[in-house]
Amino acid sequence: MERRKGKGFRGSGKPQSSSSSSSSSPSSYASNSPQRPMRAAENPDRTAPSVNDEQKTLERDEGPSEIPSLIGACPDMCPERERAHRERLRDLAVFERLNGNPRRTSANLAVKKFCRTISTTNMQALDIRPLPVLQETLEYLFKLMESSEYPFDVVHDFVFDRTRSIRQDLGMQNIINDQVINMYERMVEFHIISNHKLPSCNGNPNISSLHYLNMEQLVKSLVSLYELYGINRRSNLTNENEAEFYSFYVLLHLGSDKNSTGESLSLWFRRLGSPIVKTKEMCFARSVFRYCRAGNFKRFFSTIAADTSYLQFCLLEPSINEFRARMVSYINNCGYKLHPYPLVRLAELLMMKESEVESLCNACGLETKTDEAGMKVLPTKQMGFHFPKGGFQNYSFLGLERLERYPSII
Repeated sequence: MERRKGKGFRGSGKPQSSSSSSSSSPSSYASNSPQRPMRAAENPDRTAPSVNDEQKTLERDEGPSEIPSLIGACPDMCPERERAHRERLRDLAVFERLNGNPRRTSANLAVKKFCRTISTTNMQALDIRPLPVLQETLEYLFKLMESSEYPFDVVHDFVFDRTRSIRQDLGMQNIINDQVINMYERMVEFHIISNHKLPSCNGNPNISSLHYLNMEQLVKSLVSLYELYGINRRSNLTNENEAEFYSFYVLLHLGSDKNSTGESLSLWFRRLGSPIVKTKEMCFARSVFRYCRAGNFKRFFSTIAADTSYLQFCLLEPSINEFRARMVSYINNCGYKLHPYPLVRLAELLMMKESEVESLCNACGLETKTDEAGMKVLPTKQMGFHFPKGGFQNYSFLGLERLERYPSII
């Protein structure tokens, strides 16, 4: 596997068609903006979307907008009039409060909230952040992910809303270039890593709702990213990360709780270019999908151990645990009653620790025992198997030490 550079989320790098953002604060861009990126109306390979004059209010959160393009002029992470309005309403997140005061914030703390309904009549350029400010805002949000002061679900909730706002501002300006693609990729990474970490936040009673909403926005972000990839390809441009990010679509179809974008895989593969389909990332995703559907446990786990990337594994984890439970069920149903199955052997097949196998069996309603030789075993033909009622725990997956582990946030 090709290792990612740096720690945490993928670094923004230098886009091919725009200048890299500096280390200064977002406000510094008010008087020092780079060359304006290509907009939809200026792109010869794309027709600018139309909108009815009567349609003054639209519900938008991502992707190229149906609203006539605007050029953002807001120099801060949050427009000044929104900051003042939210101060009056005491509508400030804990990360935005100046010295902990719920009535006070600053340009260095406040981040523009996502607004479901956009009124084009009242929209002003000072309400929209230009691309350099959006890039700096995204960097600021991802630095918050490294904070240990607050639980992950609290940080996630804040970053979740503010990245939606970033996508909204990008969509309204119809900016299409390599820098925007990189920003979308990093926001997709955020949702994928959140998919991995949210189940561990047991103290939050709303964690299942947060997880569902996160997966919903992951799919939406991917759809927008694929559209940007397609626009790039029409200009004979490709992105080095396309193959891995396309593989996520396939992996979202695994498991009983499918999170697809609404199109069947067979139709989707027909539209996807052959060079992408033949990449190692897509071959991995297709192989895992095939082994899962065929019930080939051994090849399913061994292929993951050998070829998965970190982000692919984060998406696969729920399906891995479900597949493990299915294998435990098969062994329980098909084994000989007089020959209990050794947990050490089951641990090798499931690529997890023996103690975790025992915990998984118990969570599935099966008892484990110690035989005369002192070995832990699973008596077969037990009644009452069920999937864990409270969801799966976070189990290890042996053989993944080769992966770069994002030490700054994991």
